[in-house]
Amino acid sequence: MDYRIAVIKGDGIGPEIVDATIPVLNKVGLEYGHRFKYEYLLAGGAALDALGEPLPKKTVKKCKEADAVLLGAVGDPKWDNEPGNNRPEIAILRLREALGLFANLRPAMVYEELAFACPLKPEIIEGGLNILIVRELTGGIYFGSRGTEVIGEASALSKLIDHLKHEKTLPPGRFAYDVEQYSEVEIRRIGELAFQMAMKRGKHVTSVDKANVLDSSRLWRAVMEEVHVKYPEVKLDHYYVDNTAQQLIKNPKQFDVIVTSNMFGDILSDEASQITGSIGMLPSASLGEGSFGLYEPIHGSAPKYTGQDRANPVATILSAAMMLRYSLDLPAEADAVEKAVENFLLAGYRTPDIMTEGKVPVGTKKCGELIADYVGR
Repeated sequence: MDYRIAVIKGDGIGPEIVDATIPVLNKVGLEYGHRFKYEYLLAGGAALDALGEPLPKKTVKKCKEADAVLLGAVGDPKWDNEPGNNRPEIAILRLREALGLFANLRPAMVYEELAFACPLKPEIIEGGLNILIVRELTGGIYFGSRGTEVIGEASALSKLIDHLKHEKTLPPGRFAYDVEQYSEVEIRRIGELAFQMAMKRGKHVTSVDKANVLDSSRLWRAVMEEVHVKYPEVKLDHYYVDNTAQQLIKNPKQFDVIVTSNMFGDILSDEASQITGSIGMLPSASLGEGSFGLYEPIHGSAPKYTGQDRANPVATILSAAMMLRYSLDLPAEADAVEKAVENFLLAGYRTPDIMTEGKVPVGTKKCGELIADYVGR
């Protein structure tokens, strides 16, 4: 069967880690009788240099026509002087919005072979760790009303700012605001996805909010309780975000699926990634309605390593495995890729970020070739 994959290599190490992933997908196609058709597109800094804009309309159009999108990474300090609405990173926010990708899935796993790299005490992660963070992606403070104004001694603020400041007396000077806002629909659909994921895992959802302070969190908690009624087999806990940050360090194994808002998820998923020892190992998926999704490693473009053949492509390869599982409905093929990564590690191969004494050093390209070779074995 044929599958159309939109491929955005991006900036920095993005092209290298994507180029190391394509042979793995091709081996899957060979072993299982599929054909993957790749459409290579521009976004981020590469698009800025070539076309003068971070997200060309052609890229959005072709992504919508594909079965899934595979992304490397975007961004580089060379574009730091670009205005905020024209920086490379804005391309990803706009693409997620254009594609209706409202949920970000970020697994945090500790492989037995890499347990030494976990910064926590060995007894805390004994027996392994496998957490799935489900982050709402298109709402919350990142997409709420925002702005900056200058307040003079007698200046009049807009109605919105008057509403925001309530009874607080603001001194003259600059005033900025970012509004955290969520609708019931946004909360319900991310809750449904989290509970569905939990049904396939440990049947435990932890909903993270700040309901003791924020009205948006109180609505979040109420809607999560309503969704829970449909999934009586699943245990539901409510944690405040500050307590969750502590518990991820103290006792991360208590978590199965964590569902939370855009900003809280952004922070907690980065914290969870550090528990695993290397962000070079962690994939992610951004999903919309139906099966469509965008798949990318959680790390950035790491421009200082560009062209050095030292970047770890495993996170991108595992992102491709998530693509096989969630968008293309090929679970056996996804299992084969994940097993190939495990066999790669068991054989003692290591990229520089996870290298230890006595292991076999490999570069980006060779890593992809070896994992591809393990597919189907």
